[in-house]
Amino acid sequence: MKILIVGYFSEVSQSTLVKYFPQDWNVVIVPPGNEMLDHIADCHVIIPEPIQVDHSLLSRAPKLKLVQTGAGFDNVDVPACTQLGIWVANAAGVNAQAVAEHVMALILSYYKNIPFLDRFMKNREDESRLDYTGSELEGQTIGIIGLGAIGKKVAAFCNVFDMKVQAYGKTGAVQPDDLAQRTDLDTLLSTSDIISVHLPLNEQTKRLIDKKAFKKMKKNALFINTARGGIVDEQDLIHALKNGDIAGACLDVFESEPLSLDSELRHLNNVILTPHTAGMPDGRKFHRKRYDFFIENIKRVENGEAPASKLNQLP
Repeated sequence: MKILIVGYFSEVSQSTLVKYFPQDWNVVIVPPGNEMLDHIADCHVIIPEPIQVDHSLLSRAPKLKLVQTGAGFDNVDVPACTQLGIWVANAAGVNAQAVAEHVMALILSYYKNIPFLDRFMKNREDESRLDYTGSELEGQTIGIIGLGAIGKKVAAFCNVFDMKVQAYGKTGAVQPDDLAQRTDLDTLLSTSDIISVHLPLNEQTKRLIDKKAFKKMKKNALFINTARGGIVDEQDLIHALKNGDIAGACLDVFESEPLSLDSELRHLNNVILTPHTAGMPDGRKFHRKRYDFFIENIKRVENGEAPASKLNQLP
């Protein structure tokens, strides 16, 4: 069984991953590019990150049995896989706890001004001159866009902090739930102190959050995205942050990844950035729950069974 993992991994991360899989499997980890094409012809499973799994790529993989993704699968042509008899599965919900915890860490870091205070202390500045703003979470209204596995976890955490929780689903207002008050998108945008996105990226959600959306938000609003960068018009977000349309942002995902070294986001003091690590709590590019799920799914397909969390149906 040959497993092809495509992505940008350090040597340490590669070593950790290879050792985690069954030792009788041939696990190959490569970045996107020609080296990936050298391995695609005889791989049985591909775990793709920053590449498009389209008909052109699939036509080079006659032995491929499974395309396994994390939570998101916007980079996979599912109909093409079905046509070629290849299973597609994601890992929906596996990283819900990790991402929800990351969201809370970002919220607390922003509201308690942790990055600023950390720099202040490490710069050994005079504490008598300390001047900063902060706030408590109690009573703040968070608007959650998308109340799936991750959104529900975030809602539950926010309830513990005595926050007001409201939510909106991509196909309309979410169903009544003890975790959140349902509302429409415009109301959520205009009345929330914190807005957190938890939607998949597709044609309906692409650049859903744009200039018009930011104009509807409160001036003191904090915008959080740990879902997919393409859901947000990044230039409109930068303009909103620089123009004072919103107060700040916490971002784990970006329209183009890795984030360009000269991106304006890296230079804005009202932004907290993390490098798409919300779903990887056990180390850079590693999450035990995620890879346990992958391994079990690969074994299922190897045994002629359908994978868990399948995204297509084969004869």
